[in-house]
Amino acid sequence: MTSLLSRLQRSGTVSSTLAEAWARRVPEVRTALGAAPGPAVRVPGPAALAEALGDVVDHRDRGHVWLVLAALTGRLPEHATVVEVSRAAEFDDGASLWAAVAALTTQRSARRQVRIAVDEVLVDVAHTARTPLATGIQRVARETARRWLATRRCTPVSWSDGYESVRELTTTERARFGSSAPGSAEDPGETTVVVPWRSTYVVAELAAESERSARLLALAALSPNRTGVIGFDCVPLTSAETTQLGFAGVFAGNLAAVRSFDRIATISQAAATEYAGWRAMLSAIGMSGPAIASVPLPVEGEEPSEADLTAARARFVVGTLPLVLVVGSHEPRKNHLAVLHAAELLWREGVRFSLSFVGGNSWGSDSFSRRLSELQRAGRAVDTQSALSDNQLWAAYRLARCTVFPSLNEGFGLPVAESLAAGTPAITSQFGSMLEIAADGGAMTVDPHDDHALAAAMRQLLTDDVLHARLHRAALARPPRTWDMYADEVWDFLVAD
Repeated sequence: MTSLLSRLQRSGTVSSTLAEAWARRVPEVRTALGAAPGPAVRVPGPAALAEALGDVVDHRDRGHVWLVLAALTGRLPEHATVVEVSRAAEFDDGASLWAAVAALTTQRSARRQVRIAVDEVLVDVAHTARTPLATGIQRVARETARRWLATRRCTPVSWSDGYESVRELTTTERARFGSSAPGSAEDPGETTVVVPWRSTYVVAELAAESERSARLLALAALSPNRTGVIGFDCVPLTSAETTQLGFAGVFAGNLAAVRSFDRIATISQAAATEYAGWRAMLSAIGMSGPAIASVPLPVEGEEPSEADLTAARARFVVGTLPLVLVVGSHEPRKNHLAVLHAAELLWREGVRFSLSFVGGNSWGSDSFSRRLSELQRAGRAVDTQSALSDNQLWAAYRLARCTVFPSLNEGFGLPVAESLAAGTPAITSQFGSMLEIAADGGAMTVDPHDDHALAAAMRQLLTDDVLHARLHRAALARPPRTWDMYADEVWDFLVAD
């Protein structure tokens, strides 16, 4: 690092763009560290940075090193970079730190506006902000962040391309959370970079990209920020064979960052159990891991309009056949091949019903698609719908005789809770989060590995009107839990406590 400093000083290769960027950012660093703004950076280069910040930056403090690299370069550093620079700076009175700033600031990052966020709450919703689509995880992030923006003082943030830096949202992105407040720019590449310092940083979705995880690791482990995350599940660890090839490794990178977070609010007690098992392993590397609390998801049933009911009836109802509805993607973990097999067992017995799947194709769905096609060619009343509006989905729930959700592992099992919120009995798995949901009434539980047990439960709900009516009443009597309640409880645990 010292040789790099000498080379830059001799060659004078630091551009005016970099020098201007540092001149704008140095006063913010001084202010964040509790010092007066100080003199302007007059001469471009590492020596000028040393002169401007040497009296307030302790290069032996890795939090200070993290802040200087993040704010002056406009790029959040990775853990190894901070440690390497800090170690080198101990032997050259900080020169390596200023040389690293010069080496790591790019023309692109120098053009960004940088704001150091002190004593703020930042909510990371990068995936959710970028698309109007809503997976289960994105639905949680969107509903939660939307309520926080309306009732709390917080700033939603995303990431720049390549996950180099945290940035403010565009106006379009903010609108996806119901906010009419303008963003810092409409082009994501021109939005203001945000560097959290002594703030609270909450990740409201799964941040699984390796670049994002690496920078979050440094933020959580080395900076004096408070950190929290919504924990959805540990399926890539506990049920790795049911996830996309390679995703377990990506998820492990996420856990490498999360192990240095302060708190995890899991979406069910089952997810809390998974995370607690992972946390117990951290003692082997001398770490205690984050505090964990279960904050179960809510489900608010929506009343569909007559138009939605009419459209859903035309789409899903086949003559006088009772409808069995299955909601969820067709990845192997959802166990949809077992549903098809159980259905064929019943059709061969002469039980009459139609079967509809609502959910997009996903990795590993080829076997499901082939079997579905075989049954359709055989004249079975079975089909699939890849996308459906929320209103028509709620209409489909209400039209169904029952729903089936025999997943092998779930952080929560939202379709089960949604079905019961609509008053429609559900068949689901007899363990984990799905058993938790079923405990409040309205559902039958089975061993999802037993196709015949699944078929037996379906037969009962399709043929036993007394049982069906009892479960329908139990579903309607379930205690209410709203998104407002959930958002308040997660905020209290991750931010307010």
